[in-house]
Amino acid sequence: MYHSQIELTQNPLEKIWVPWMSSRLRRRRVPQFTNSPTMIVMVGLPARGKTYISKKLTRYLNWIGVPTRVFNVGQYRRDAVRTYKSFEFFCPDNEEAMKIRKACALAALKDVFCYFTQDHGQVAVFDATNTTRERREVILTFAKENGYKVFFVESLCDDPEIIAENIKQVNEFDKHLLFDMIVIFNVGSRYLVNQVQDHIQSRIVYYLMNIHVTPRTIYLCRHGESELNLLGRIGGDSGLSARGIKFAAALGTYIRGQCILDLKIWTSHMRRTIQTAEAIGVPYEQWKALNEIDAGVCEEMTYEEIQDHFPEEFALRDQDKYRYRYPKGESYEDLVQRLEPVIMELERQENVLVICHQAVMRCLLAYFLDKTSDELPYLKCPLHTVMKLTPVAYGCEVESIFLNVEAVNTHRDRPMVSTVILSYCNFLVLGSKQTNKQTKKAIDHMLDHVYGICYHSHTKALVRVRS
Repeated sequence: MYHSQIELTQNPLEKIWVPWMSSRLRRRRVPQFTNSPTMIVMVGLPARGKTYISKKLTRYLNWIGVPTRVFNVGQYRRDAVRTYKSFEFFCPDNEEAMKIRKACALAALKDVFCYFTQDHGQVAVFDATNTTRERREVILTFAKENGYKVFFVESLCDDPEIIAENIKQVNEFDKHLLFDMIVIFNVGSRYLVNQVQDHIQSRIVYYLMNIHVTPRTIYLCRHGESELNLLGRIGGDSGLSARGIKFAAALGTYIRGQCILDLKIWTSHMRRTIQTAEAIGVPYEQWKALNEIDAGVCEEMTYEEIQDHFPEEFALRDQDKYRYRYPKGESYEDLVQRLEPVIMELERQENVLVICHQAVMRCLLAYFLDKTSDELPYLKCPLHTVMKLTPVAYGCEVESIFLNVEAVNTHRDRPMVSTVILSYCNFLVLGSKQTNKQTKKAIDHMLDHVYGICYHSHTKALVRVRS
């Protein structure tokens, strides 16, 4: 049987091919998955680190582009009742409390359903003790009825010192689960993995087997000011400027003064990071994954030159800086995928200094500070400043240390573009074959009379016509 060829068009923002008539694909704002949604079900008694694991895992999955949310049943309970003392509420013979706990769990499951169906979530982390067979059966039945996958993450602890540090002492409980699961013993001293079913579950297992709770400090900084930084040009592989060399010396003095035990230093493969590390005078490791974002045809151009030569590309990048891909280059979304092995190794290590680049540092900071993809491309990472990150219970403390060496400002603020203008750009660049002249006329009127802006058809740029 003859099948007509499907017409494709290239999405100008991400430079990917999509069916021409598929407005849903062209307008997508979240990743598209073919796998069924996954419920990560935490199992374990209080003070076993379940919430710590839940938050850390959620931060990682969101960072790599898998929409994930935590549903903490304890928070539902705290919102529902505040009259019980903690130990009374968990007594097995307290029937009223048992009813409240069950109602809270069901309310959380209802919200999981809404998250998957309405918010297009892909992973829900169900954070509760879930230690009874009855509760686990309720969750499994709920998942089966809705076509969700279930992966259990159990945290066991029989080390008295670790339990004491977690504030609560309790007895051991039934730990025999015959489902897809990973069991974490004593905060990572050993693991039991059973029946990993898909790609997301395997990534979860790999991540959980790399994290640890040993106190450590991570230092992030950019290379010293480069010759191309002075010229306002992006990318390239230039050496340090005179002030960049001065910063490298100041960084060496600062790091040596910290007396950091077993410090590891990582750089990219680019000259400016290597020259910066050389001044410290200790061994360092080069990572190609830490190279700056590839600007493709825009490498070594100024933003003004990009706007002049590629006005449509310039406007598209302002529209969605995270997903925008340079022609023959990369997007921030690509960069996050490239940096995943770096994050894994940072989680395994203790004290590390990473000397990198602006876009790379933004991606790393976004992971540790739990920033969204919308916030990530606009995080401020000034030259000649060290970011000192100290992981704490449910997040990360950050201290910014300026080393008193002046440098150019390479930060570009988020453009003040209204949703009307964004809609206009979508209409012109991503619109369908059949032009709606009435809509275009209405938007033109709005831009002109409200914003004093018009669209220049020859240069394909938004131009201000009045102040």
